Amino acid sequence: MADGTRPQGPLTYHDTSAPPHRDLCTDCGISRSSDPKRCGRACQFIQPEYPRLEAQVHGQARGAGDEVFFGPFQRILRARMKAPLAGAQWTGITTRLAARLLEVGAVDAVLTMVPDEADRWKPVPALITNPVDMAKARGMRMGYAPLLALLEPAQAAGYKRLAIIGIPCQVYALRALERELGFERLYVIGTPCSDNTTTERFHDFLALLTDRPDTVSYLEFRADYKVEMRFDDGRRREVPFLSLPISDLRPDFFPLTCRTCVDYTNALADITVGYMGGQGEQWLIVRNDRGAEMLDLLGEEVALSEPGDKGKRDGAVKGFIANTERAAGGLPLRRMPGWLRPIVSWLMPKVGPRGMEFARTRVEMKAAESVIHLRRERPARMRAMIPDHVWELVAPYGLTAQEGERTEGEREP
Repeated sequence: MADGTRPQGPLTYHDTSAPPHRDLCTDCGISRSSDPKRCGRACQFIQPEYPRLEAQVHGQARGAGDEVFFGPFQRILRARMKAPLAGAQWTGITTRLAARLLEVGAVDAVLTMVPDEADRWKPVPALITNPVDMAKARGMRMGYAPLLALLEPAQAAGYKRLAIIGIPCQVYALRALERELGFERLYVIGTPCSDNTTTERFHDFLALLTDRPDTVSYLEFRADYKVEMRFDDGRRREVPFLSLPISDLRPDFFPLTCRTCVDYTNALADITVGYMGGQGEQWLIVRNDRGAEMLDLLGEEVALSEPGDKGKRDGAVKGFIANTERAAGGLPLRRMPGWLRPIVSWLMPKVGPRGMEFARTRVEMKAAESVIHLRRERPARMRAMIPDHVWELVAPYGLTAQEGERTEGEREP
């Protein structure tokens, strides 16, 4: 803080009032700041400028090959903490990176999420200054929380160097405003994000999975096509993706923002920590020198290897697009016959996309989903909201821009 002292425990943000109304808003926190009008130039759902911000952050916009899928990067790695951290969602790389930044004095505070005291699944923004307190940020949260509303309290406390752990819509707004915020140094740890919903609706989803939803302590969508659940009594359960009750969810379970997000991989972070290409481990996208600096801080604590790359994604993406088009048109999703589900669930981890190909599959699915849902629900927004690289990703599947959907003068890939 300004006087050199540190608060006892995390400084949390507990304002539960509704944010100012914004169309296609995930409540990143900027609308709750002293200048909510900044949303107009900071929101990825208004007119994202990925090439400009990628060049600003990484020194270059995304190039060809895998950068079209994942954004600019120096290295892509499979990773795990050699000694997994208790309470972590995977092995704890994300929170350990932030803790190391505090331990070596690279930052004054970490801006992240901790669980609400009354609901372990509800995210609450927090500023953490003691590396020990990073343990409170471990695990998954589900729902919206105004993370960036704590930027001004951080400035008021005198913090000059900040680490931020955020999802793509939060990181985009941070980067759009970074130069005017005035921090001396920012370290940005990004996590991939897709299909977020409110905490209340997430509880509804848990209730469809088990008759004891209040005892679920852990849930993770894994790259082996299964959801892992853990319970307070130590039990574990695995549910194949094909057996999930997705068709039983209300049509607006996933809001339009998350169905039209074009940045699944958090391309503006310094380092992205996820699971998609990890094949049972974590997956790191080291995007720039600052990301490499953070990874180096883990030293021998982390085991690194090259990610695998097997299978073909075309069939899976085409099937997803067909189902998404039906859902967007108000038609029921195609349900696989019950007798066939166990067979396909057994086959998918063995012959389906794996490693890097699984990651490419998910990115193409999200790109197609954005085009399909925007075209149906907000067609006037397509020209502004869909970057060129998204059109490049969906073109092989016959999703090309119609008249008025791209800026005049842009060419089809």
